[in-house]
This record gives sequence, C-alpha cells and structure tokens, in this order.
Amino acid sequence: MSLYLDTSCLVKLLKVEPETDAVSQLVHGETEVVVSELTLLEAEQQITAARLGGQLTPAQARQAEAALKETTAEPPFVVRAIATDVFQIARRQSAGKGYCRTLDRLHLAAMESLGVRRLLTHDDQQAAAARALGFAVVRPR
Repeated sequence: MSLYLDTSCLVKLLKVEPETDAVSQLVHGETEVVVSELTLLEAEQQITAARLGGQLTPAQARQAEAALKETTAEPPFVVRAIATDVFQIARRQSAGKGYCRTLDRLHLAAMESLGVRRLLTHDDQQAAAARALGFAVVRPR
C-alpha cells in the first residue's frame, strides 16, 4: 500500500532535523512512497525562501535542489502529477470535515485523486483532517 509523503517529511530527508532518522526509517521501510508535484513545488519554494532569507547560500540552495531531485528519483519514491480537479476535491473534502491549512488540504485532495490512503506527516491539524476523511496517518515519532 502506497504512502503519501507531505512536504514537512520530505524536507526532513534533505536536512538533518530531530525527526530525520524516524522519517528515513519509515520511508525506507515502504515499497512505494508517493511524492506529488505539489510536494515538490512546496519543497522547492522552501529552498528558495531559505536562500532569499539568508539561511542558505546560493551554493547550498543548489545542493539542496540537487538533493531533492536525487532523493525523489530513487525507489521507493514515485513522483506523480495531481489531477486538475484537485481544487474541487479539496473544497468538497473541507465541507464539514474540520480545518487545516490550504496547502495541507490540497495535499489531502492530491492523495484522494491519486488513490493513496496513507499519509506521513508531522502536522497535527493535517493528521486530524486526514483521519476525518478516513485516511490512515503515520507519524514519525
């Protein structure tokens, strides 16, 4: 069964943070880890923001971008495009299903459009919203 990787967990694989080992162990125990184009876009934007904000030098940002491409190009990762109706799915999902941030809601809609029923996330609100939709949530702790 596939596991959808949200951006917060993907970033943990690119830079060492307290949860990096837990995320890495969970990911490498899977046969298929789905990374959506939305996840890639969000991760790329985080790298750009870190460069523009001075947390990364231009050389470090290029290294991070290369690591992102390299990481997601190898098994168990599978990069998938999301359906054009993802916004309609997100709006339908959010009706009476609790609150989570817009990008997190779009990730849940991407999961539905891709037929993925398991989510790896650190985010409590996203996890609660995912459970309300019947998704299984894996928490790296």
